[in-house]
Amino acid sequence: MRVVSMVPSWTETLLRAGVQVVGRTRFCIHPPKMITNIPIVGGTKDVSWDLVADLKPDLVLLDEEENPLEMAEECPVPCLTTHVSSLQNLQAELVRLGEYFKNPMLMELAVDCLDVLEAPKPTWNFEKIPGFLEWVKPPSREYKNVVYLIWKKPWMSVSRETYIGSVLEKLGATIVEFPEGEKYPVIEIEDYKDSFFLFSSEPYPFHKKISDLKALGIEGAIVNGESYSWFGVRGVEFLREALLLR
Repeated sequence: MRVVSMVPSWTETLLRAGVQVVGRTRFCIHPPKMITNIPIVGGTKDVSWDLVADLKPDLVLLDEEENPLEMAEECPVPCLTTHVSSLQNLQAELVRLGEYFKNPMLMELAVDCLDVLEAPKPTWNFEKIPGFLEWVKPPSREYKNVVYLIWKKPWMSVSRETYIGSVLEKLGATIVEFPEGEKYPVIEIEDYKDSFFLFSSEPYPFHKKISDLKALGIEGAIVNGESYSWFGVRGVEFLREALLLR
């Protein structure tokens, strides 16, 4: 089956599982050696259907959280749309994809994800933050909550209702409560000075703006955004390692 994947996390997962991916987005950068010769047909929010048609795919793979509804509505070839907004969703979708592609590696990954879901939740340790890259300012006291930031100008965070939120919760972190329904709330940092800040390395490159963050005088750390936001094989492997499942 020839697949055009418009979801970076799924592109990496399918390639690792041996599925034939013939088209990708410009954000599909993993695995580096395997994506080199796969044509780019657009981004996660835009696509050239002419380029897709040229590839003669059997299927276009989308995700509700990654791609706009219009992409599914306008797709000229059969499409399959997943919805990954939590670890629970991820496990169900891995089973679904494993059955759809009749792929044993995807089914094994679904089992690994189930192991993650069933593993005891650890106590969050600010001295050993999973995916840690660099301190903005180490914690000088105990914190009850964390705020995970993905964007600047405006500052944008994540709620418990997101995949990233479910990953943080599984790792034992307590996320600040935001109004219900606000998955990616825009915030003012001054309002959350009693929380510890985690700055993601993507989609905003906070790791490249470390001096600006240090100037804010707040306590926090830079973390690997791919580990927290890329679901599929990367996310499952990250969590299995963090939870000491292997």
